[in-house]
Amino acid sequence: MVQKKSKAGSKPPEPALLRVRGRPRQYDPDRALTKAAETFWKHGYAATSLDDLVAATGMNRPSLYAAFGDKRDLYLKTLERYRQQSRAIGAQIIADDPPLRLFLKRFYESALDVYLAGGDEARGCYSISTAPAQAVTDPAVRDFLAASIGGTDAFVAKQIAKARERGEVPSNVDPAALAQLVTATMHTIGVRARVGVPRKQLKAVAAAAIDLICGSQKS
Repeated sequence: MVQKKSKAGSKPPEPALLRVRGRPRQYDPDRALTKAAETFWKHGYAATSLDDLVAATGMNRPSLYAAFGDKRDLYLKTLERYRQQSRAIGAQIIADDPPLRLFLKRFYESALDVYLAGGDEARGCYSISTAPAQAVTDPAVRDFLAASIGGTDAFVAKQIAKARERGEVPSNVDPAALAQLVTATMHTIGVRARVGVPRKQLKAVAAAAIDLICGSQKS
């Protein structure tokens, strides 16, 4: 078979693979969620626009939608990520099965480390700072917030129940009720951190709660 000659000066057709004009931009999902959470944390859910999220994550709108869904979907994913990080911190502070006073001290200190991680920018607790207003009209956010608070209550109640068995607190205490007090104190610390109350004062609130639960005698 005689092959047709190409016209003089013309280039042979490029292989199909060579015609691809580049791959889609690569992104780091965890970094994108971190940047999105920082934006929601700073401005709140309602005041955060898609343009804000695009600028923060470095992703264009189509890529953002393809990876995370719409603004609400992205926000819910950042809430879940925050919950998973909090659970990891919780696992660390009970790894050596500490006595209740030490557990509570670690519990509040680790919370303060998160709430004040923004430096001069007051942040507080991510879920408590951003979710309550949205929970009024969004059932998914409301369910998340209720489950998150309930999970923290259960986590703390388990440590208080252990302390009761070891005789660290009176035998007639109600672990569930005390756990709600512990969690409520953490949340008020988060709100106070959000408005710029200094760490020293926040630690004093935590110390008062610990003394109330464990007794005023320091170990």
